[in-house]
Amino acid sequence: MTQPLMIVCPHCDALNRVPADRLGDAPACGKCRGKLFEGKPLELGPRTFYKHIGRNGIPVVVDFWAPWCGPCRTMAPAFAEAARQLEPHYRLAKLNTEEAQKIAAHYSIRSIPTLILFRGGREIARQSGAMDAGSLVRWISAQA
Repeated sequence: MTQPLMIVCPHCDALNRVPADRLGDAPACGKCRGKLFEGKPLELGPRTFYKHIGRNGIPVVVDFWAPWCGPCRTMAPAFAEAARQLEPHYRLAKLNTEEAQKIAAHYSIRSIPTLILFRGGREIARQSGAMDAGSLVRWISAQA
């Protein structure tokens, strides 16, 4: 058995220890019993953002977007497809910059969509502009 990773539950935000070699075994939350990985982007908000980027033992890719942004809406299906392909080794999440303006300002988000890859709460890489699913997967995988 390998060293356990901390995984934040996408449903109740509880921390869960999951052995790294068991990530692909459809682990469930010890608190709420929800699936820890559902193959879709997680919607973050001001209350959950820092816990998910800082406490997850896997890299977290956040799509900073807004509902009025045409390129953001265009990229949404590609981002969802990338989540299906990359989980459980990456958590893909979305943050609405209209609802989380302080967080967007903190990270100096000037154009959207902007993707930031976090590992252990630290920004590792950043990319602005819409991408297709293949480009997203390649960019995210290249950062590891």
